[in-house]
Amino acid sequence: MGANAILKSRMEELGLTQEELAGRMNTALTEITGRPGDVSDRTVRNLLNGTSRRPIGRTCAALERVFGCSVEDLGFTAPHTMPLPQEDPVRRRAFIASATGTAAAAVPLMAQRRAVGMTDVARVAAGMNALVEADDRQGGHAELERAAVRGRDGVLELQQRNAGERVRRSLYALASEYTAMAAWSCVDARNLDRAQRYLNESATYAGLSQDGPTQVRVWVTVSMLASQRRNWPEALAAAQVAQASSVARRDPFFDSLGRVRAALAYAALGEGRDALRHLGSAEDTFAKAPEHRRPRWTDFYGQSELDHLGAIVHNRSGRYAHAEAMAHRALARIPPGFRRNRALATGQLALAQLQQGDIEQATATAADVFAIMDGAPLPGRMRTLVGDFHRGLLVLAPSTAYARAWADRLRADWS
Repeated sequence: MGANAILKSRMEELGLTQEELAGRMNTALTEITGRPGDVSDRTVRNLLNGTSRRPIGRTCAALERVFGCSVEDLGFTAPHTMPLPQEDPVRRRAFIASATGTAAAAVPLMAQRRAVGMTDVARVAAGMNALVEADDRQGGHAELERAAVRGRDGVLELQQRNAGERVRRSLYALASEYTAMAAWSCVDARNLDRAQRYLNESATYAGLSQDGPTQVRVWVTVSMLASQRRNWPEALAAAQVAQASSVARRDPFFDSLGRVRAALAYAALGEGRDALRHLGSAEDTFAKAPEHRRPRWTDFYGQSELDHLGAIVHNRSGRYAHAEAMAHRALARIPPGFRRNRALATGQLALAQLQQGDIEQATATAADVFAIMDGAPLPGRMRTLVGDFHRGLLVLAPSTAYARAWADRLRADWS
């Protein structure tokens, strides 16, 4: 006698606990017979540990209904004669009288609508990862938003199928991630009202998922959206919620992510001391973060991104030499595939050089933004950054040859 590894594997695939399987089997018996089932946790335990190798007919019928396959395919031996449990007569008359349902009702429920398991979750997660990679290369754009919405719709369709609690929560987390990606694409493209609607929806799915990293992603994106609206108090509040989350208390990585968003908001509010303090603590906590696997969307946040955000904090705080140094550090570390991030850090470097009066170098650096994007359309957020540089140049050095050359380059490459 040995444990039934096949049944255990099928339960893990569907994310079912022993208690949940017992409940599903009782539901199946109710559907078949019209009477409540009496399968207990102990029944399932005996099926798993090998005590029950040849289950009785009622148990076999329930198993086949739940998993949509024969009991032999689940590692059991069927009884010599396995009649289905006797149906309730009233239920049978209702079945015969029902319109159009005769053929479909004869098929087990799970065969009509396949149960969802962790392989489905992995497949959908792979689609999400592909969108993250597209965002790294190009930034937010309309097709990325549409692809994210299609992904969300596919996840919500899977939610309508049979699934265990673990699978159900994983699907809600993915629905939140897809919707957050649509929101982020709109933030990057500066379609801010549409981004807000997506974020409201994403927050609902994140709450249903009970997944800490997913909830942090939503609050970080809320902080980014508020920053684009220049609503700095809201940006700070969202960052503080992310920092106070349970996952941030457990993992210094997420703590650092919340702290650096708070630093950005403090700098924009003119509270330079708090900004620098939070930036320093973000660097300290990031250094303590252990190396382990996290969701794919977190890959953007490494030392290079922390340096890039640090350059923004210093630029906003008027510490332009420090901003230039941190922008150089970021550019030395940004991975090759993160083209959008490299272009944004280059824009911050140009701003820092401009504010220090190095007009020639600043305009050359700003022109590199277009070279890095290599003909791809500039996301709206990047256009705003380039526009900030252009306005600053016109204020500080409107009549220089460098400014005129920059204006010509801008006209040529802006579209």
